[in-house]
Amino acid sequence: MNERGFTKKDETLVKLLMRTDMPKNVAKTLVFLRKKEETTSVEIEISTALRQPEVSIAMQELRRRLVSRGTEQEEAVALRMQAARTEIEQAELYDYIIVNQDVEDSCRKFEAIVVAESCAVRHRKDFIREVSRNA
Repeated sequence: MNERGFTKKDETLVKLLMRTDMPKNVAKTLVFLRKKEETTSVEIEISTALRQPEVSIAMQELRRRLVSRGTEQEEAVALRMQAARTEIEQAELYDYIIVNQDVEDSCRKFEAIVVAESCAVRHRKDFIREVSRNA
């Protein structure tokens, strides 16, 4: 654990989220929240090495993304925030992560994953055996 309470795993998750174009303050806040049922902004600030305005902006952004959809009531937003924590906790179990900030971009990424998976060696072993036998 580093001096702020983030483990190497936490730091790796932050970097992965940032590679999806998520702002650093949002990524750090989300990674921190995955371990907490309840917390204060001061605790987030101390644990993530973010300043107070960055924490507030990150929390507002996470909530804004959910609320802006206009499809969820307050209770549902709270449940979605909890689900997001759970998903982040299990992020290392996934092969791919797509953060849906732009629908068209997310669809392109999904299509790329489908193509990549169809070409993956682990799915083409029968083909490889057949080519080897016929070579």
